[in-house]
Amino acid sequence: RLFSLAEVMDDLYNYVNPHNGKHSPMISKETLNIVQANKDRLNSAIIYDRDFSYNYFGFKTLERSYLLKINSKVAERPQHMLMRVSVGIHGDDIEAAIETYNLLSERWFTHASPTLFNAGTNRPQLSSCFLLCMKDDSIEGIYDTLKQCALISKSAGGIGLAVSCIRATGSYIAGTNGNSNGLVPMLRVYNNTARYVDQGGNKRPGAFAIYLEPWHLDIFEFLDLKKNTGKEEQRARDLFFALWIPDLFMKRVETNQDWSLMCPNECPGLDEVWGEEFEKLYESYEKQGRVRRVVRAQQLWYAIIESQTETGTPYMLYKDSCNRKSNQQNLGTIKCSNLCTEIVEFTSKDEV
Repeated sequence: RLFSLAEVMDDLYNYVNPHNGKHSPMISKETLNIVQANKDRLNSAIIYDRDFSYNYFGFKTLERSYLLKINSKVAERPQHMLMRVSVGIHGDDIEAAIETYNLLSERWFTHASPTLFNAGTNRPQLSSCFLLCMKDDSIEGIYDTLKQCALISKSAGGIGLAVSCIRATGSYIAGTNGNSNGLVPMLRVYNNTARYVDQGGNKRPGAFAIYLEPWHLDIFEFLDLKKNTGKEEQRARDLFFALWIPDLFMKRVETNQDWSLMCPNECPGLDEVWGEEFEKLYESYEKQGRVRRVVRAQQLWYAIIESQTETGTPYMLYKDSCNRKSNQQNLGTIKCSNLCTEIVEFTSKDEV
């Protein structure tokens, strides 16, 4: 027989894990209470024939990742999921919930995957994209940031992470009197975290986009990370890669001038400034001889193009344009965008 929304929500809330006998509700108590208190209106609002508007691929995608399951068996119909999402968003505003349900089920719009996964549950994290800056160029900062990434990925968020502040290969580490291994081994740790902590518990792969400015000494190794050839210990193929490009680099590409590669530990502050201020600081480091390597700007440009041809990444965003057009200039320099490159906002080390 056809189970009503109220019956399905009741089953989802009262689920007991058969392996440990513990009550493991899949929806929140608040959602259950709202559905039960308004079950007649909500049940009558659902039009189950709209389930048949999905093609086979769409329905199997819902089955695999979006519809809540009890003991690995699908418990929700697509219409139940859409009403759960609507109630999760609007709470006890039933009129708004029904309006949203109708718009969703008639396909006037859809919500992003985290909303469909999590609305109405005990973990109502509905956002798709998060921006992070590395907390600090230290073991503590690197692993604190890694933990943040893991927790976001657990709740189905995609991540944009700025790493231009991390010291380059061979740079001195005062605390241990040793030398840094650079970006690549660190990014392999992030790569393994993206593989392990997939979005929403095996619903889709973890998605981390790593942003680097092209003056960083490890830029050439960074460009190789997603390639199919080469040593495995020099690859991180499950990450996405992006460049945060200052105008000065493009000017030097255009005229095929030299381009200086630096370590952020030895040439601090380059990721904190943009525009003329960046150019003055960058050129002052060149004059002071703090440069670790000099290449032709077009040599790096061709390496970028080669990587894009082979792997589809890195994608490129323009640091100065993003900051110049920002209405958050009073807060600080924007250091990265997100996985999909449509969010350009200031993010400090102390916030997400």
